[in-house]
Amino acid sequence: MPKLKTKRSAAKRFRVTRRKKVMIHHAAHSHLLRKKRPDRKRRLRQVDVLQGGDRKKVYRMLPYAL
Repeated sequence: MPKLKTKRSAAKRFRVTRRKKVMIHHAAHSHLLRKKRPDRKRRLRQVDVLQGGDRKKVYRMLPYAL
């Protein structure tokens, strides 16, 4: 069986932890920051955990992350 290829776009966007959680960064934190509230900008800085069926899709895109 041939080696599986990693989707490079997914590898740049997602990180899988040792406990198989998928960590993501929030969008909308790179431009137009002047009109966003400080508390919203603070929340966008945080890393979030992906849930549910989306996590399974990421596992398929990153075959060697597990």
